[in-house]
Amino acid sequence: MTVEKKKFPEAEKSKLESTGEALAIEEVKAVSEEPEGVLLKEESTESDWKPKTLLGRKVKTKEITNIDVILDDGKKILESRIVDELMPTLEVEFIAVGQSKGKFGGGKRSIWRQTQKKTAEGNKPKFSALAFVGNKNGYIGIGYGKAKETVPAREKSIRKAKLNIMKIRRGCGSWACNCKAPHSIPFSVKGKCGSVIVVLKPAPKGTGLVVEKECAKLLSFAGIKDVHSITFGMSRTKLNLIKACIYALQELNATKIKEENVRNLGIVEGMV
Repeated sequence: MTVEKKKFPEAEKSKLESTGEALAIEEVKAVSEEPEGVLLKEESTESDWKPKTLLGRKVKTKEITNIDVILDDGKKILESRIVDELMPTLEVEFIAVGQSKGKFGGGKRSIWRQTQKKTAEGNKPKFSALAFVGNKNGYIGIGYGKAKETVPAREKSIRKAKLNIMKIRRGCGSWACNCKAPHSIPFSVKGKCGSVIVVLKPAPKGTGLVVEKECAKLLSFAGIKDVHSITFGMSRTKLNLIKACIYALQELNATKIKEENVRNLGIVEGMV
């Protein structure tokens, strides 16, 4: 069985070639006439920040160049880019608040905490993450994000952590040291969340962070190097444990201190 090739007359061949050339020319024109704005949108960077609040506009115009001006006045930060502009050296860390399946059916600590809602359509899972940011020099913030997927939950937690940035008082409140260096906390504080109670006490230089592993990460990001701790309650609930530790750190800033005690204990706030 032979297949015959369809033969075109010379007039039809020239017509097809002319139409093909015309289409190619039109495609080149369409590409050349494409507006430059389309390419710029694809290559846009985060520098194209358009602040939506008065505080953000002041930061972008360099009217405010220090985050202490915002924190000391008690102003609320509503845009995470404000913190990015004023504190570009912030580091991000996640806390293992969840559990995933490990080998041989065992549990493994995970940064994702998964919950499910049972409906007629089936199980609807949600993921949550707990992140904290800090510069390891007196500033720290913590945020909790929840979403239907892991990546949005992570981004939410980082954004909220930046919005909750705060200064931490540091000093040397240990009677065994008295070096007046900001390596520990100036006095004992207590924080409570649920049934968990965390008590932080000043320690002499070289002691280290004698505290739960995840809380040690948090304190190191705040710039605290030496501390003793006592924990009460159901401390296996990591979320409540971390929140109790944060509430204890907030007590450092809420306590009124005399000027003579500031000098004696070497208390500093924020950057040194």
